[in-house]
Amino acid sequence: MTVDEIRKILQNKTVGIAGAGGLGSNCAVSLVRVGLGNLIIADFDAVSESNLNRQYYFRDQIGMKKVFALRDNLIRINPELNLTIIDEHLNPGNIIQHFGKCDVIVEAFDAADQKEMLIETVLTHFPDKPLVIGLGMAGWGMNDSITVRQIDNMYICGDEVSEIGLELPPIAPRVGIVANMQANVVLEILLRKQGL
Repeated sequence: MTVDEIRKILQNKTVGIAGAGGLGSNCAVSLVRVGLGNLIIADFDAVSESNLNRQYYFRDQIGMKKVFALRDNLIRINPELNLTIIDEHLNPGNIIQHFGKCDVIVEAFDAADQKEMLIETVLTHFPDKPLVIGLGMAGWGMNDSITVRQIDNMYICGDEVSEIGLELPPIAPRVGIVANMQANVVLEILLRKQGL
């Protein structure tokens, strides 16, 4: 399949990303670069200097809300992108509202309780909708430990064990690997649905 054929299929697809940090911002960039036509991104946080070691933002964007900064960056990649940004804290009610029409949902939260809330909401209200989550990307090295595991319509990307801490921080290489793995799984799902 050619790049043009992939882009033609992806133009009509919609992906929702919950979180615009290390996973969400980098996953979004990869999806936009391959030609995804419709993207919904939700986050309430602002860009800080500490984010620059792993998130797709720039020094002059420090202090901006992440969804607005990411919008600017994504539109520079593809000005024709149909992008919906949501500057709010997600909860079960607005997850249903914002992501109900998505072909695939990507979980890209930092906090474990937020991850759990999104997973439970999607599995309860959209059991047939593919959900791609990131779990276990702290530290560096250990490339062989990063995998994809599928449980029904949920795809878990990461090592599933490395928890973020002072001695095991989230930094660009492993976060980027997992974010791009999430984008790759999304691509695989969307193209497979075309019978490819």
